[in-house]
Amino acid sequence: MIARAFEALTRAIERALALAFVFAVALNFANVVGRYALGRSIMGADEVQIYIMVCMAFLGAAVVSWRRQHLRMDVLVQFFPRWLRAFLQAAELALVLMLAGFVLVHSSIYAWRMLSLGHLSDNAGIPMWIPHSAVAIGFGLIALIALWRLVLFARDGANS
Repeated sequence: MIARAFEALTRAIERALALAFVFAVALNFANVVGRYALGRSIMGADEVQIYIMVCMAFLGAAVVSWRRQHLRMDVLVQFFPRWLRAFLQAAELALVLMLAGFVLVHSSIYAWRMLSLGHLSDNAGIPMWIPHSAVAIGFGLIALIALWRLVLFARDGANS
């Protein structure tokens, strides 16, 4: 049931990010046409595109983590004994959990600070807690994924 929830959530994130990317491309196109054909550009368009890319990077990292499609340096690991591969898998999950948890805590504090200050972006007037919370959400999901996989590892061993 938890795996199905993660799968549904990552599919929803992927679709939302795809729509955001299409919007960013359309906004960029409209800005280029406005700038070069009409002599006017859309105020804040660049900021919106940058914040969409920030969301794509950090929320997309959670999708990639769930699907196990991240870059790995494991060419030699396949030649290690099974017990060593299992140990490395557990150590990797524990390290990811700790590091993602660390980033989650600190990025949440920063996003909360942006919310409490009411800080807005310079041109588009976007509340700055929104792009900063994408970091917290992305790493929070990565931490949950690592925790879930550690639970499965402890329950089922290296076969999960």
